Amino acid sequence: MQRLQKAFGMNKTSESDVSSCYTRIQIMHKSTAGRKPKKKIYHRVQELDRVMDLQKKPSLILHLKSIIQSQKTASLLLRDLEKEVGFVQKWTYMAVIERYPTIFRIFGGQADRSPPAVALTETAKKIAALEAEARAEMEPLLVRNLRKLLMLSVDCKLPLQTVDLISNELGLPHDFKNSLILKHPQFFRLDEVNGREFLHLENWDSSLAVTAREERLSCQDIPVNKRVRISKDGNFLGPFAFQLKFPAGFRPNVSYLEEVERWQKMEFPSPYLNARRLEAGDPKSRKRAVAVLHELLSLTMEKRLTSAQMDAFHSEYRLPPRLLLCLIKHHGIFYITNKGVKSSVILKEAYDGTTLTHKTPMIEYTDKFMALIGRSAV
Repeated sequence: MQRLQKAFGMNKTSESDVSSCYTRIQIMHKSTAGRKPKKKIYHRVQELDRVMDLQKKPSLILHLKSIIQSQKTASLLLRDLEKEVGFVQKWTYMAVIERYPTIFRIFGGQADRSPPAVALTETAKKIAALEAEARAEMEPLLVRNLRKLLMLSVDCKLPLQTVDLISNELGLPHDFKNSLILKHPQFFRLDEVNGREFLHLENWDSSLAVTAREERLSCQDIPVNKRVRISKDGNFLGPFAFQLKFPAGFRPNVSYLEEVERWQKMEFPSPYLNARRLEAGDPKSRKRAVAVLHELLSLTMEKRLTSAQMDAFHSEYRLPPRLLLCLIKHHGIFYITNKGVKSSVILKEAYDGTTLTHKTPMIEYTDKFMALIGRSAV
């Protein structure tokens, strides 16, 4: 609880609000045989918690691979490892090198009197060579998503520092300013405002002002005018509905499902509509804010961001002032996990268990690398 509050920068005055929101979730449980329902503050989803754990090894392996590839000799002296990753992390990376001989090979040492070094195995080199191809496939998608990211903001511009904050999650190359932005002047422009560098959208494209939620609905046959009884999972067939995935332990009562149905049916403005035109207190505007968060996560490769990364878009996207409360209230759409180094928000519908349902070329490339350690695609 305290970690979540700290991650979203909430102060003590918001604590009572969070508690009341948790209480509301708690009383939605059905009582059985007159017994008091079991208290549950926030329902954990083990599969989504495990998603974060499964990312630890790939991130270490891929980082070490990049370090090795950046060397002129395509190898790294073990004595220089500390310079690259620090004294504490050095031992973690040493353990990775020793544990995965299918990816890393150690050569040199006492036998030939040369200092020990690490390089990629021949098999790992072949897979690493596929990265350039994956990057090339990603470029049209990255340009599209970067344009949509700017279109979501009130002025079609974002601080370049904010974009850089989520560059890895978007799949942008490390030199994206030169290799992507300057390469496409018909779409992007860089300006300095009050000492800060901003990325501007050059031209609005109405064909891009379609959310991932709307794209999913367009692939389904939706009986808009047909009365459909809402199911116990809260999902509703309609043009303004979100896909919900309640936790296994969550048992909503009838009144809660009726409230969900009203919310699912409620019309709301597009996330790509300028937020300045909207009244912040309007329920439709609040639902639109949920759609903005949904779209922001949908633009990332793995449909997740840390709480700090989401909060960086607060002013440009006009996000809810109590972001944590919004995410908790809509726990059928978003999942907050404290697994990993930082608190993260995951888009639930993007995962089937621990498996990401739609993968970009870069994610598929990473999966091939992870296959070398015997891990199937996750």
